Order: sequence, then C-alpha cells, then structure tokens
Amino acid sequence: MLQGVWQVEIFLNHDYNACVMSHRSDKIPDPKELEKELGEFLTKKFGGNVKLATPIVMPQTGMTDNVEPDSGKSKIVDFNLKPEELVSHLDLFIAKQDDAKAILATKICTHFNRIRHKQSSSDVFPSMVGRIKNNILMLGPTGVGKTYMIRLIAHRLGVPFVKGDATKFSETGYVGGDVEDLVRDLVREADGDIQRAQYGIIYIDEIDKIASAQNLIGADVSRTGVQRTLLKPMEETQVDLKVPHDPISMLQELEKFRTTGKRERSTINTKNILFIMSGAFSGLDEIIKKRISEQTIGFSANVGKFENQDELFKQIKSEDLINYGFESEFVGRLPVRAVFEKLTEKDLLSILSNPNNPIIIGKKLDFAAYGIRIVFIETALKILAKNAYSENTGARGLVSSVEQALLPFEKRLPSSKVRRFTVTPDLLQNPESNLAHLENDPENGEDKNRFMAAKEDEKSSVTRYILKNKRRFASKCGLPLTQTRIAMLAAYYCEHPLDIESSIIRFNNYYEQIKNLEMQFLKNNTINIVFEEEAIDYLMEQWLVHQTTNADAVYTQLSNDFQLGLNLVREKTGKTRFFITRQALDNPESFIRQLLVEDKNIKSPPAISSDSSINNKREDS
Repeated sequence: MLQGVWQVEIFLNHDYNACVMSHRSDKIPDPKELEKELGEFLTKKFGGNVKLATPIVMPQTGMTDNVEPDSGKSKIVDFNLKPEELVSHLDLFIAKQDDAKAILATKICTHFNRIRHKQSSSDVFPSMVGRIKNNILMLGPTGVGKTYMIRLIAHRLGVPFVKGDATKFSETGYVGGDVEDLVRDLVREADGDIQRAQYGIIYIDEIDKIASAQNLIGADVSRTGVQRTLLKPMEETQVDLKVPHDPISMLQELEKFRTTGKRERSTINTKNILFIMSGAFSGLDEIIKKRISEQTIGFSANVGKFENQDELFKQIKSEDLINYGFESEFVGRLPVRAVFEKLTEKDLLSILSNPNNPIIIGKKLDFAAYGIRIVFIETALKILAKNAYSENTGARGLVSSVEQALLPFEKRLPSSKVRRFTVTPDLLQNPESNLAHLENDPENGEDKNRFMAAKEDEKSSVTRYILKNKRRFASKCGLPLTQTRIAMLAAYYCEHPLDIESSIIRFNNYYEQIKNLEMQFLKNNTINIVFEEEAIDYLMEQWLVHQTTNADAVYTQLSNDFQLGLNLVREKTGKTRFFITRQALDNPESFIRQLLVEDKNIKSPPAISSDSSINNKREDS
C-alpha cells in the first residue's frame, strides 16, 4: 500500500469444495483455480498495482448450500385492467394504429389477468403441459410508434420494463451481449425485487436483424444462434442472476460465503415474463406477395388488391417468417402478431396537435429552461408535419423537423431579452428576419398580441380535447370535471410544459392540499371548516392559474379572515362546524356577521324584520 500497490484479500475455504461436493453433484470450482483465474485477471487488468492475498479462514460451522427456491406461490399480481380501458389510454397518446392497439391491449391484459386469476383463485390449478405464452411480434416501418406504445403500456400497467436491441446480442460463447442479461436488467428495473421482476415485460427491437441471410450457403451461426438462445427464456427457464465468469460476482459471492458460511443462488423464472419483439422486416412483403401469387396462380390471382406493405403484412403466415430466415421453433414462440401502419402527413399533423405529444412539450421545456415561453399556431404545425413526411422516417421525422426549424432561435434567443414568441409560418420560412425583429424589439405590441391570441387558441383546443375525453380524464382525476375545472386544467396546461395527465396529477395534488387545510384549521382552532366545491375551485384558480398564492399563504389568510370571527360565533352559538362558500372567501366579515344574524333571528321573535333593526343587531354584534 505504501508503495502504491493495492492488496485484495480473498478468503477461501480449501475444505469447502470437498464439503459441498458430497451433497451436490454440480461442479464447484476449486479455490486454487479461482485464485489463479482471479490473479491472472487482476494482473491483466491492473498490471502489478493489484495483488491477490488468500489467507485460509475456516468458515462458520453448519454451512449449507442455500438455494433460493422458486415457490409456485408468488405474491398476487395486482392487476384488473380491461382491454378497452387500455385501448382508451393508448388513444390519448398515439395516432392511428387501431388494429395494433386492439391486439396489444387485448393480449397483454389477458396475460396479466390470467396470472392474477390463477394466483387469487381458491381452486388448485394443475400446471398445464404445453402452456403457450402470448409473446408478441410487431411488424411495421420505422417511426410508427412501436416502442412508444410498449413504453406507454408498461407505464400504465406499472410493471418492470426493459428494452434491448437484437443486433447487440450474440450466441453464448461469442463476443457480444447475452440474452439473459435482459432478464437480469429486469430485476434491476424492479429495484432488486425478483418477485416483481417475474411479471415484467422484455422488449427486443430490430428482431428482423437476427434472421439468417437468405442467400447464405451453410448455417448462419451468429444469427440462428441468437434465435436459439432466446427460445428458453421466451418459454420458461431459470436465469441465474450471478453472471458466470464475472470476477466481481465471484468476489461478492466469496465475501458473502466468508461471512455467512452459506452459498446462495439467486434465480429468476421467466414463465410469466412477457416477451415482445419488433422490426421493420424489409423485404418480407415480397416473400408474402410471392406466396400469395403462387397459391392463386391460374385462379385469377389478385395480388394487386394489397396496395401497400401494411396490407401485405396483414396476410403474414408463419411460413413467410421461416422463409425470411427465422427458425420454426422461434416463430412458434411468437403466436401473436400486430401490424403497424405507415403514417401519413395527416397522421403526423395529428401527432403534433395532440396535447400529450412529447415533441412539442419537449420543445416548450427546452425554451422554458431559458425562461422563454413558446406557442405554436396550427398553420405552423402543418408545415412542420409536411417537412417531416418528406423525410420518410415516420414520427421520428417530426423531431428532426422541429429541431431544424427552431435551432437558430434556441441558439440566439437565450442571450436576448425575448421572453415569449409565436411559431408562425412566416417565422419558419424566414427565420433570420424574424430573429432580427425579435431581438431588436422584444416587447413589440403586435408580437405580444399575436402570442396572447395563439395562447387563447391553444387553450380552446385543449378544452375541446378534454371535453372529448372527459370520461377518461374524470376517472384519472377522481373528481367531477365541471366546466370550471376543465377551464382551469386547460389554462394550467397552457402555462406549463406538461402533458394532460401530469396536469391532472398536479390538479389532484392541489385539491388534496386545500382539503388538508381543513384538518390543519381544526387542529389549531378546534373549529371544523368545510370548503364548498365552488370555494375550492376559487382557491385552486388562484393557486393553479394565477399563481398568486401557495398552501402556507392560503392558511395564513384563512387564519386572518376567520379565526377570531368563528371563535366568536362558537362562543355565541355553540357551533363548531362551518361551511365556507366562495362568497365567504370574498367577504369574510360579511359571512361572520351573517352567521351571528342568523343565530339571533332563530332566537328572536319573527316579528323583527325592519332593516333598521337588523342593522342595530349587526352593530351590537
């Protein structure tokens, strides 16, 4: 250590191998072999800076080989979502792809509900021989929302989710990532909770890239090998969470053995893990077309009725995938197939106009980081959608279209005094002149009016969107969505770079905080106040939209306005519960007086009704 050489102490038990081998038939490495392998690894990695010291330390007595069992009774899956509910959720975010939404939502919901039903049922179900999992294959061109849809589904279900790229995998024994690494990543996504990870989703993209080359003479080992490696995890197998031949894992296991005297083996079962594959499958349409043509030749072949790739993909059969280069066993483990349609220019505009789309929200966030507010008008979105469609990369083209159009403004405006601007067709077509205009006159009245008009148009559009999906949002909100609340949600959305769902979460959070003020007032004053819904809406409007207050400020104002008055009413009337109306918040003094007047009117003869008498009573009180 003094000479800059680190010493790593590995405590090995030389009697461990003989002890355990009498009870187990599997091959356990000899400690000397481990010592040699680790020493060579450390020398190769760190040169002479790290040395290995292996003093012999006897482990604790009564050691056992502790294997973590896979009990058939895992904790019950908390899942009761119906397919139509999941489709409705996807409709809020994804344009088109109705068939794909229906297939994915149905089969994924069935997969998890089937697990829940089996675990929660009092009946004893025998293990089904030959059980087929609903693993899914998605086909479609790039940029149509395949990955986005799976991420949305996993997020909605609340299950662990990992994504991998098939091109980075290789058969075990070759250089490259191991397919089982994805299963281990699933456990990491579940924060080490193996039980939860066993009900996760593994998504593998670019699966068409592991199809064997169709013109290759002989076996295409690297590609077919990966397919075969995927077979067992896709069906059911035990995956060891400790990576074989990993020195770090060996060190950790040896240290745990030294301290506990137990050898633990952590595994995860893939029986209930759902595998979803996707790819563009370039050239598959020609294979399908050829098959259809050969089958119908001489019988008025009508291949031409399938006008595009989407229609051809819907005619897919297992033999087409096998001819494409997949093993029949691999194809058999993907029984569910969903075809994604190519997006049109109109679809791209629909994506940009959707209040939940991450592209426009992301751009708002980019400028908000510099304190700049940005708003898009409809005609500008049409130009951006047209430019994206010309790139022929689906929704991915929208990102490059928006970035390319606004990059000059993102570069220069943060250094200027501009704090708001409107994206118009003229701004997109003449960026330099518009930049110069904004920088020279950042407070231009015409620009300000244009911005405010665009914000009002955006607010109206969002209001229509919420009204159209009112039932879906009401279930998320947990509160009645009145016209007032819908207007508040729309206004809040327009002032903050959030999607609708996040705005609703904020809305609920503010509502709960206002209701908590009732409990706080009761605790501090032993007086129970109850806000009527109109009063809550009024407070939330000040809080959410106008941002003129916060929870502490609201409570301070409540105390100033009502504490002394309600204490007086309690002394006079004995009441301890009061309903706070919107009018009470506007004029608390009048509200207190009215409470006292009502109490006196109840106790007094009904003959007293003149205005002067009432005024005298108010003055006395």
